[in-house]
Amino acid sequence: MQFHVLKKTNEVDALANEYINGGVLREKSFDDCLHIAFAVVYNCDLIVSWNFKHLVNYKTINKVKIVNAVNQYREIGIMSPTMLLEEVDEQ
Repeated sequence: MQFHVLKKTNEVDALANEYINGGVLREKSFDDCLHIAFAVVYNCDLIVSWNFKHLVNYKTINKVKIVNAVNQYREIGIMSPTMLLEEVDEQ
């Protein structure tokens, strides 16, 4: 297994702020916006989280899609570990 340490860049910070400005989450949840921004900027395909309050919910997922599209970033999947396992089981 290989791990990479991701550096916080101006691009990551700017995108996290776009999530706040776009109403994805509130300022007090900036760390969650950073989590999403890191994943998007570093071209991850998926965020897997148990954070149903801030990340794995319909409102957040849709608003992230909108902010990403407006800022010309690709979509990212956001789901719970159980959702991921259910997808694997269906194959």
